[in-house]
Amino acid sequence: MLVALASLTITACGAGATTTPTATPRVTPAATTPTAAVVNTPTGNPAAQETTPAVPSSPTTATLAVSVFRIVAEQSEARYRAREQLLGRSLPNDAVGRTQAIEGQIALTADGKIDPQRSRFTVDLTTLQSDETRRDNYIKQNTLEVAKYPTAEFQPTEVQGLPWPLPTNGQASFQLVGNLTVHGVTKPVTWNVQASFDGTRITGTATTQVTFQDFQMTPPRVPIVLSLEDTITLELDFTLEPAP
Repeated sequence: MLVALASLTITACGAGATTTPTATPRVTPAATTPTAAVVNTPTGNPAAQETTPAVPSSPTTATLAVSVFRIVAEQSEARYRAREQLLGRSLPNDAVGRTQAIEGQIALTADGKIDPQRSRFTVDLTTLQSDETRRDNYIKQNTLEVAKYPTAEFQPTEVQGLPWPLPTNGQASFQLVGNLTVHGVTKPVTWNVQASFDGTRITGTATTQVTFQDFQMTPPRVPIVLSLEDTITLELDFTLEPAP
């Protein structure tokens, strides 16, 4: 009887000992908790990557800025000026033809250079008038041949001596280089410009000289005695304002 009782006691103690290992595996999941903390660590990396896209935006501001100025036709005037001759001798007065039929614009890049693709001025030669109607008709029909070549065009390609950034007051002298097309012929010309600045408004006068031969034109000669010298002065009184 005592032997049986002792046997049951040993069995009970053995059963209690087996429960101890079952508690041990429960400690193992607790050990995985630091692993979850490690997973949270990479979440800081995307935050660092988010600052990278801000870098490419800076170059675009330096390359896309363009200032465009359009000519105000009603406040501008294009002219030609040529010395009259009588029997081969120069007279003290000039023949002057003028028009306000001008349109166009000039575009400047962020570093103050000309954007040729967006810069062009056009003058309607059919509207030229002087103090002598017969001279006007002769020049339009025989010299300029406006029926075939009704306009003159100037495409600026380079500016020399222009202060940059543009001043908002005062005056400046500079040169505007480009291609002038008259009578179907294109030639490089350089305009001497005197400009005044008032806020964003620019006014002034540009002048250059060409010859009839430069553009393959016949100098006007009215019945033997009256003619014009070969050298022509081109003038432009301009008002420029920012394009809307």
